[in-house]
Amino acid sequence: MLTKIKFAPGIDKQDTAVGAEGRWVDSDNVRFRYGLPEKVGGWQSLLNESIVGVARKQHAFVDKEGNRYVAIGTDKFLLIYFEGQLHDVTPIKATIGSVTMSATDASQQVSLTFSSAHNLQSGDIILLDNVTVPAGIGLTDAAFEDKLFQVTRVTSNLIAIITGTQTTTGAATGGACDIIPYEPVGPAAQSYGYGWGIGQYGGTVQGSVTTTLNGALLADTNGTGGTGSTINVTSNSGFPTAGTIAVQNELITYTGKGTNTLTGITRGAFGTATTGTSNGQAHSSGEIVTNATDWGGWGDAVDAGTITLEPGLWSLSNFGDVLVATIANGKTFTWNSDITARLTTRASTTTSGFSTTNNPTATRVTLISPTTRHLIHLGTETTIGTASTQDDMFIRFSEDENINSYTPQATNTAGTQRIQDGTKIMGALVAKENILVWTDNALYTMKFVGAPFTFGFEQVGTNCGLIGKNAAIEIDGVAYWMGNNGFFSFDGTVNTLPCSVEDYIYDDIDTTKGQQVCAGINNLFTEVTWWYPTSGSDFNNRYVVYNYGQNNAQLPMGNWYTGVNTNSIRTTWVDSLVYPRPYATAYNSSNDGTFPEVIGQDGLGQSVFFEHETGTDQVNPDGSVTALTSFIQSFSFSLQPNQAEVFLAMRRFLPNFKVLTGNNKVTLSIKDYPSQDDIETSLSPFTIDSSTLKVDTRARGRYANIKIENTGVGESWRFGTFQVDLQPDGRRG
Repeated sequence: MLTKIKFAPGIDKQDTAVGAEGRWVDSDNVRFRYGLPEKVGGWQSLLNESIVGVARKQHAFVDKEGNRYVAIGTDKFLLIYFEGQLHDVTPIKATIGSVTMSATDASQQVSLTFSSAHNLQSGDIILLDNVTVPAGIGLTDAAFEDKLFQVTRVTSNLIAIITGTQTTTGAATGGACDIIPYEPVGPAAQSYGYGWGIGQYGGTVQGSVTTTLNGALLADTNGTGGTGSTINVTSNSGFPTAGTIAVQNELITYTGKGTNTLTGITRGAFGTATTGTSNGQAHSSGEIVTNATDWGGWGDAVDAGTITLEPGLWSLSNFGDVLVATIANGKTFTWNSDITARLTTRASTTTSGFSTTNNPTATRVTLISPTTRHLIHLGTETTIGTASTQDDMFIRFSEDENINSYTPQATNTAGTQRIQDGTKIMGALVAKENILVWTDNALYTMKFVGAPFTFGFEQVGTNCGLIGKNAAIEIDGVAYWMGNNGFFSFDGTVNTLPCSVEDYIYDDIDTTKGQQVCAGINNLFTEVTWWYPTSGSDFNNRYVVYNYGQNNAQLPMGNWYTGVNTNSIRTTWVDSLVYPRPYATAYNSSNDGTFPEVIGQDGLGQSVFFEHETGTDQVNPDGSVTALTSFIQSFSFSLQPNQAEVFLAMRRFLPNFKVLTGNNKVTLSIKDYPSQDDIETSLSPFTIDSSTLKVDTRARGRYANIKIENTGVGESWRFGTFQVDLQPDGRRG
């Protein structure tokens, strides 16, 4: 008896494989179009180089001349993509002059000594200028002049940099150089405790002395090399007698110190132990050790155990031709595309005609009101210029058409507002009729009402907060977002989105890293995608898709699909509005990027800039091609829903693909009991191509499911229907 097995679109992980009747239960790199599953479109690198660091924000815009740009904010840089090339426009801090250089023999490290405190942090990026190297070290001025370096070691008046592949041939002190620090953005990953790039961007550490480990630390023991309660360091000068240190993301307390040792240690303090253990994390000898004893959050004493260090984030928008860029919890800068030297001019607080010198210096989120042209600061200072007054629930907006005027007067529209429900503003979006403002618990609308209040605020939802700054998106007047406990939409009313994969996501998502969640709209296929990190992962490693255009009455839990393919994970996304196809970034922490060139970079990782929905594969920066593997697996079906006691004899199935380029592998699995593991049939897997008319299976069992897989380069597929020759084959207890 030839039976057609029907499958509804989307993935159902709320039920069991047997209970999810008529549904697909697992997938990767698959979407649903017109109710049928198909392999997603491919993507190709837009550049022959990769970006240094992890990209956290994209913003595409068009200037009045019709030129198209993409601004990309990473944890280290602000970049402009224009006509196929990247340009570094990262804002810089004041130049530090007359810095002395020194080096030891046969070393790849150079020390830079300052005449006074420099306020640099390990991991900061610096530009060297006016370099004269000390005579006798065997390196030239050109090895350092106008080059970028990563700060690797810090004391109060000294930093160290790595020379890359060059090695000194002698020891000397002298020479001089100027240091141009890049504005620090923040760490690559969200973490607990102390990290680099803080300064005013997340708190301060008083006297942040650093040294290095003199011996490895293991994750399964208390002390150095697996013994005792003592940590050996290169030097403990400047460290308090008792306190807290940070090694990477781990906090370690100690009660005393000896000769270059810290004693009475407690590993993994304040919840920073390796997941699933009560001990610490593994660290190599030579890792940086930082004094994190006195943490102050903008002048307020904060227990280290309560600190979550957010990743380096940006707010990016445009005021006409002008890009407005704000470092999360930091300053606001502008970059003008309407000048001749725009691609060699850095973003600045003093951009001619678009100065932000009067802007707050500590703001969580900014955006431009498109109709009224106000620059809005959310989670900002109550006293402009005093970072210690930053209030995570306070909103300040500029005068209309003037992004540098914030003093409320009877003759202007500048003003302030503090909202109440929640502990901090998480994000904001421009919607069809309102500006939407999320806290960690609620949603507010912000609507222009005119004088004397300028904007009116209304709370429209509670217990619907935003998990991270970039976890909300808007399309066609509807906003979609990911919260700490579910998915939501707003079309004038807050709605909970029924989700057929909700438990799968929230049972494993790391909500403490919510600021790394990235949402993106692909309007070509009516999809909203969220990329997110799971427990134990430092970076995004899964995604979930909601198809808002493919729902119907037969899908009460919505049309959702998921994936874990490493090649498919993104950190930023911009839809096909300015450009004909979506642009996105993927991050790899194992390989260092090539632009901008950072000499001696260590552990910064790389982001690849992709154009999506082109071809069938992944085309890498070097031109190599990676196949996009895809699969989809069905529920476990029986002969009849009410006849599961009857064994099935499956003689053959008839493959039916709407599109099939290349070969697909089809696996037929059976089992006798719902809780039993799937067992591949003896003849599986079957190779299917466009000429395959039927497949003989000769399988027997109570339940069966199919899995469709594709792993080839240049191949694509779209499924049709599934017909199988099923015959009852007796009953058995």
